Order: sequence, then C-alpha cells, then structure tokens
Amino acid sequence: MRDWSVLHLLLLAAACGAASLMMTAQAAHAAQTPGSSFRDCSNGCPEMVAVPQGKFTMGAPAREEERENWPNDRRGHSVPQHLVTIRYKLAIAKFDVTRDEYAQFVAETHRPDPDSCTTLDASGTFIPTNGNWHSPGFPQTGRDPVVCVSWDDAEAYVSWLSAKTGHVYRLPTEAEWEYAARAGTTTARYFSDNPAQVCRHTNIGDLGYFELHPGDSGVNRACRDGYPFTSPVGSFPPNQFGLYDMLGDVMDWTEDCSNANYAGAPTDGTAWLTGDCGRRVLRGGSWDMDLSGARSANRRTTSNRNTTLGFRVTRTL
Repeated sequence: MRDWSVLHLLLLAAACGAASLMMTAQAAHAAQTPGSSFRDCSNGCPEMVAVPQGKFTMGAPAREEERENWPNDRRGHSVPQHLVTIRYKLAIAKFDVTRDEYAQFVAETHRPDPDSCTTLDASGTFIPTNGNWHSPGFPQTGRDPVVCVSWDDAEAYVSWLSAKTGHVYRLPTEAEWEYAARAGTTTARYFSDNPAQVCRHTNIGDLGYFELHPGDSGVNRACRDGYPFTSPVGSFPPNQFGLYDMLGDVMDWTEDCSNANYAGAPTDGTAWLTGDCGRRVLRGGSWDMDLSGARSANRRTTSNRNTTLGFRVTRTL
C-alpha cells in the first residue's frame, strides 16, 4: 500500500510538472499576442508590449516638412516617404527606461557616472554642465525617464538586460520606432493637432516650460501639461498600440546611424548602419520641444548626452 502511495505521488508530481510546463508555454505564447504585455524579470526589467506585424509609410509628406520643420537643419529630414514592412514579431517597451530601472543596471554593473551632460539655459540653448543621470539639474522621481545617457550608455544597458534575461534586447531601429509610434495612424501625431489640446496628450515645451525658459519663445504657450521638465512615465494617455510617451517627455535613441534623408534607407525594418555612425538617430519629441518636434516623423541626430534624451528597449519575439 505504501509503495503504491509513493508511486501515486510520483505520478501526480510528474503530471503537475507537465501541466506547469504547459501553462508556462501557454503564458509565453500569450505574451507574444499583439497588445499583450510582459516582463522577463521582476527586478529592473522594463514592461514590454507585443506589437502586430504590418506595413506603414515611413516619413513625412513634403507639406508637413515645409510647415513644421526647420529649413537647412542638420537633424535629417524625414523624406522621401517609403513603404516599410515589419514581417517579424516585435515587442517594444511600454515606457521609456526609468531612473529606477537604470539605477538597477548601474548597481549591478558598477558603470561609472558621466559628468558631461548638457542642459538648457533660459534661452533654450544647450550648455555644458557637470550633471549626470541621477543629478540632471532638475527634480525627478524614480518613475521619470532616465536622461543624460549616451548611445553607448543605452547600448550597455541592453547588453546587461540581454545577459540578465537570456533574451536579446536592443535599441529599436528607426523604422521600428516610427511604426510603433504611429500605431496605424498617418497624421503628424497620433493625438490631437490642436495646440490647446496637446497638453492633455503629452509633455512638450508648454507655458510652464516657457516661464522657466523665456528666451525660447517658439514653444507651445496655448496650454500647460503640468511638467516644466520630465514627467513620470505613463502620465499621459497611450497610443493605439498601448505605448506611452512615444511623443514628448524624452527623445529616444535608436540603433541607426545618421543620414541626411531616407534615400537608400532599408524597407524591412532593419537598422541603417551606414552613414555617419558617430551620430545616431533620435526619435520622438521631448519636454522642451515645440509642436514641430512632437511629430511621429520627426528625426534628429547627435552624439552627446543631454537632459532631453532617454531611450526605450525592444526585442524580436
């Protein structure tokens, strides 16, 4: 009787183990369903959202560029428009990487703090400071997006996250970023174009910002978004893919090298790794920008750390 009980328990344990494995597999499959979210670890891993495969027109129509971009700038125009197809399963972070998440990375890797961050003076001009990611020159919470991080810092973070989780994390490509930001829309923004309504949707250069930077007169003074600097991630409504702060708060580093326009750009969602790779492409508006900066097609490039730049992560499923 005792032997049969032991055998019964062993069989029951094996069945439970198989059921557990099946549930784990089912959970992993569910996590890859478009619109679902998941984390690959509980301590420091960003929440990810699976986005659907699809195609979109990347870039801005000429009339949008003429109306809302600066002439002869060095940031790279978002023309010509071209069709991009994302044929693979993709997940992108629901939020920008936060200070708390970045702090976990620094604590585990002992990455030294930089002291070469630039910030904005009263005229909206970037000036060098001794600031860094945990001391950018204005107050932040642990849920605010990390700033004062370079492209190399962001690359070190995704390498750490990959080793920590056993999954290959990376920065989004420029095409992946715009596909995720547009979330099926074709307008300049995935939210209202009414200047008086923009503050309900995102954190950009508003009246509160202008009061602290009175020399930067080109920003949107039609409303207040409540944050003269960065805002905690998720403070504003998400886009149609369930992603937050794709426009506004901070600009995001991408994997791509700087190119003056889209002539010769990849059309399959991959990164463009030729051109000026000493400068990398940034996407999305930030807390200091006017409406022209808060467009799904807007692109800029730099090689420096500053208080308006952060990043979010992605991985192929």
